[in-house]
Amino acid sequence: MEQRIERILPKVQKPARYTGGEYGQIMKNRDEVDVRFALCFPDTYEIGMSNLGLRILYGVLNKMDGVWCERVFEPWRDMADEMRAADIPLYALESGDPIKDFDILGFSVGYEMSYLGILDMLDLAGLPLRSADRPGLTPLVFAGGTCMYNPEPIADFIDLAVIGEGEEADVEITELYRKAKKEGWSKAEFLNEAAKIQGIYVPSLYEHAYNEDGTIKSITPKGSAPAVVTKRIIQDLDKSYFPTETIVPSTEIVHDRTVLELFRGCVRGCRFCQAGYVYRPIRRKSCETLVRQGTEALKNSGYEEISLSSLSTSDYKELGGLCDGLLDWCEPRKVSLSLPSLRADNFSMELMKKVQKVRKSGLTFAPEAGSQRMRDVINKNVTEEDILNSCRTAFEGGWSTVKLYFMMGLPTETDEDIIAISDLAFKVLNTWKKYASNKARGVRITVSTSCFVPKPMSPFQWEAQDSMEEFRRKQQLLKDNMRSKAISYSWHDSTVSFIEAVLALGDRRLGPVLESVYKRSGGLAAWEEFFSEDAWSEAFAENGVDPHFYANREKGRDEILPWSTISAGVKTEHLWAEREKSRRAEITPDCRKQCANCGARKLSREGRCDD
Repeated sequence: MEQRIERILPKVQKPARYTGGEYGQIMKNRDEVDVRFALCFPDTYEIGMSNLGLRILYGVLNKMDGVWCERVFEPWRDMADEMRAADIPLYALESGDPIKDFDILGFSVGYEMSYLGILDMLDLAGLPLRSADRPGLTPLVFAGGTCMYNPEPIADFIDLAVIGEGEEADVEITELYRKAKKEGWSKAEFLNEAAKIQGIYVPSLYEHAYNEDGTIKSITPKGSAPAVVTKRIIQDLDKSYFPTETIVPSTEIVHDRTVLELFRGCVRGCRFCQAGYVYRPIRRKSCETLVRQGTEALKNSGYEEISLSSLSTSDYKELGGLCDGLLDWCEPRKVSLSLPSLRADNFSMELMKKVQKVRKSGLTFAPEAGSQRMRDVINKNVTEEDILNSCRTAFEGGWSTVKLYFMMGLPTETDEDIIAISDLAFKVLNTWKKYASNKARGVRITVSTSCFVPKPMSPFQWEAQDSMEEFRRKQQLLKDNMRSKAISYSWHDSTVSFIEAVLALGDRRLGPVLESVYKRSGGLAAWEEFFSEDAWSEAFAENGVDPHFYANREKGRDEILPWSTISAGVKTEHLWAEREKSRRAEITPDCRKQCANCGARKLSREGRCDD
């Protein structure tokens, strides 16, 4: 196998993606393990190795006695073609062994457009795509990640889904598999037992029936399957595993630095944000734990940058002390500290000085909407004054580059709300002109807009997405109203966002569509080079599926949604109430000021959010 791989590597771009052998990878003796686990990421090496969750699971699984977890990434198209031509099946990086011979294949899926990557990797491995065509216990194929709050579009291809955080659930699945393998269970026997584990959803144990109008009539559990699968969470992040000794890639990756997770969850409750709801309740690490983990990770990796990660970094209570603790180690060694996910309502001169102590980078804020009415609709809880004051602080401190992120197509949005984005950007420019401490450098203000995609488990899960044509009209409207050459504008392709919405809101009738698209266009659908609008259109027509039924249709309060058998812990009544409040542009205070009684804190052993 190794010689055949070596012969094709000179023919492909970035061969270091496929060689393994990196500093910090975990090698084990095949003869001393009884479960081999392929941790699969349905995208390229550079994307997958930047994923902190992947590194955490890699470490957790390899700490298990008798288990060897190895990494597998989706090859770029050139490598995939060469592998097929040379009859080389998809292999794991550590051993070079074909993953079709592994016991478990676990896919980490955080983006709906990666679904075709799962099919591509199964096909490259030489395995049948559909779960029903893999009747044996081995290999067991499952998926986890944020997308699994609605796993129905890929229900045909996986044996089970992990709902919620995987550190403990993956271990329990692996232990159950070990028992099943030893005792000679059938696949059906294993799945019935797996369904009894909290957070495990087995698609084949649920029967879906449909009404004449295409909506779901009923979802009926079978065997040992529960009526509702509730997500798993890690209760104590201070005691949970964190990879302070981790793999150092031998080629450049997207986030080539140490990443330190501060907390999970978010106090804010932005109504469009799936992550803000599904990661509740809020659980944070102590400052002492973070300083220790951050410095250990830097010592062991040799990275020259550490990034603080969370859904809203500047909401961490002890952020100032944490920065000081890390900078005590970082500053003498010229290691920079970066803080993404900053909010415009709590960015300060003190914080800015800490960020720029070693190296100054650009600042990014996400107002999400241009008008105050629209920010109230989405419960952003940020005012124009907050935004301009933060920009003033940055400009007075010597910054000259600011990125502003907005969302387009939000519920109740009008043309006035779109034009308000350009007005706000122009006010930011005027703030630079008035307060910049170094005007000689000039200013660069970047406005970026994404297309709103309704997501499961959020208050906007019932909403209809704008049509592609309407998105394009609004993008042109904003472009026409940009008032200065100092402001650049970029936008997201509405076609890709439309497909993302279809997959986010879809049911298991999309399985044949995914298979048809894969046969036409292959994997890596998230990449512009390989995305084919024609392939999707033809696949929908071939399978008699109307994609607009999923993406562009408002859902009723009492409609059974594809993910109705899954719970993130937040009450549906709370989500609907938040949707109703959005119609009135009525805000909900953040969790620190007032508990909204969303239901998520019941998942905590202490019955509270850790904030």
